Amino acid sequence: MIPRYLKTHIGKRMFKGKAIIVLGPRQSGKTTLITDLLKNYPDQAYSFNGDEPDIRDLFSNATSTKLKSIIGNKSIVFIDEAQRIPEIGLSIKLLVDNYPQIQVIATGSSSLELSDSIREPLTGRKYEYSLFPLAYQEMLNHTGRVQEDRMIPHRLVFGSYPEIVSSPGEEIELLKLLSDSYLFKDLFNLEKIKKPPLLEKIIRALALQVGNEVSYNEIAQLVSADRQTVEKYIDLMEKSFIIHRLPALKRNVRNEIKHGTKIYFWDNGILNAMIGNFNPLVSRTDVGQLWENYVVSERKKYLANNQIYARSYFWRTTQKQEIDYIEELSAKFAAYEIKWNPSKKAFFSKSFIENYPISDTATINPKILGDWIGN
Repeated sequence: MIPRYLKTHIGKRMFKGKAIIVLGPRQSGKTTLITDLLKNYPDQAYSFNGDEPDIRDLFSNATSTKLKSIIGNKSIVFIDEAQRIPEIGLSIKLLVDNYPQIQVIATGSSSLELSDSIREPLTGRKYEYSLFPLAYQEMLNHTGRVQEDRMIPHRLVFGSYPEIVSSPGEEIELLKLLSDSYLFKDLFNLEKIKKPPLLEKIIRALALQVGNEVSYNEIAQLVSADRQTVEKYIDLMEKSFIIHRLPALKRNVRNEIKHGTKIYFWDNGILNAMIGNFNPLVSRTDVGQLWENYVVSERKKYLANNQIYARSYFWRTTQKQEIDYIEELSAKFAAYEIKWNPSKKAFFSKSFIENYPISDTATINPKILGDWIGN
């Protein structure tokens, strides 16, 4: 099994009097992660699966006394797919408040319902983490840098979901299954998603625009929907860990774009599944887009896994000056250009350098990726 970075972080938070919440897309390895962690506590955990109807009934209108009678003498309560249980946040709150010696762990494949249902009841009572598909850093520690760097072209096409990584030769079939049956399950179960075909059109439109500034109005015209619906569906997709948004940096320069947004997919395999293209890189015309999506998403995984609280942006002016990716940390800005071809050198705008306190500039290509997100 490939070790996950969050295991160490979560292990340090055990039995601190707070619930542990792990969010992330289906099939990203949440259940495997917690099951592996619980091996350190043999016979101490009581596990529940929110996908089971009787488990949902069990937690319905639960009182602290009822919950304790179910748990018995166990010191850990593990609730998998907790977003499927109505008002689960209140049940977790009862356990945390009345039985602080019991460690509650809950996982959810969608932050749509789970975050909303736990945020208010569990204010000040939880540690929250996000688990994404396998990160470059995790794979590097598992196989070594030489091997993982050799796999970069493969990752750009098929991504890094655990089952994809561990099933060579079955990637296309598994990605189709993942994208058709699992990834959008929570979205399609929501009453808010009334037109699944429209959702699929929007996702495909976003996949074809990776690396470019997204216009909600243009997408709305393309899919024959109104802008409000497009924005709502994009918001739901982000909360389901399918995509993530990168806002424009706007602080000092007069001609900066003020309201721009780029959208990336958390996993390249899902991106390619959406556009129906699993061809190797040598026959692709979108290698630059695939590389940019991979680099930005891997960097954001790296920040999350290492508990680095930096803000991420892109930068562009009306004169078409642009920087692909920027991080703000401790009032300093690090600027990065993303280039697939190692021989291409980046130019950093003089107006940006003069107007922002700079901590670092670099061109991120396959040869230096490991230096950037592998330590």
